[in-house]
Amino acid sequence: MIKTKNQDTTEKEKTEGIRINKYLATQGVSTRRDADKMIEAGKVVINGRKAILGDKVKEGDKVEITKKFAHNFVYYAYNKPRGVITHSPQNGEKDIITSVGLKGVFPIGRLDKDSEGLILLTNDGRITDRLLNPKYDHDKEYIVNTRVPIKEYQLNAMEKGMELEGITTAPCKTKYIDEKTFSITLSEGQKHQIRRMCDALTLPIESLKRVRIMNIKLEKLKPNMYRKIEGEELKEFLKSLSL
Repeated sequence: MIKTKNQDTTEKEKTEGIRINKYLATQGVSTRRDADKMIEAGKVVINGRKAILGDKVKEGDKVEITKKFAHNFVYYAYNKPRGVITHSPQNGEKDIITSVGLKGVFPIGRLDKDSEGLILLTNDGRITDRLLNPKYDHDKEYIVNTRVPIKEYQLNAMEKGMELEGITTAPCKTKYIDEKTFSITLSEGQKHQIRRMCDALTLPIESLKRVRIMNIKLEKLKPNMYRKIEGEELKEFLKSLSL
């Protein structure tokens, strides 16, 4: 029987089979693209024979990786400065990859131009869906500075969840820091969610900084600087993503 970590396999896939590259991706073995490379290299076996591109895996099939496949994945924590674009710069704008100078990596998720703080950079496509898909809950913490004093009812409203132009935000955690500063921890990532909540509550934002993604913390990392994520920190991060 096929045992997958992804429980979204359809009934049709169970009876007709699931493409081998998708199967390996759902198992957290690799991205689909890397799975194709593994298959082409002859490192994937289905029921005792080498797999070929396009093969499908059905209930009861045995899938094996014959040799360890070297992925050479790398992971970095980067402090995005205010004014830097996450993706697709236009009209002279500066994006993260141009600013940081690292080759072969891409940012996971977004921070808008006026926001700053922690962005993860990697060449591991497996973690994109695990971090960004709303069906997975992964804490992200932000520090918000406001232009006016914060009221208790405003933080309470955010914590309970809010109606914003047709969507309902999930409950979250907030913490009052001082008259014009609070922290907020989200388990989802609606577009411009914090700014939209603050706008709805007439709470203008002076600055917005992401300081944590799961167990990865920004801490004393300076703007436009990065550090490698490795050791126990990386192990805990990947384990939390079931990788």
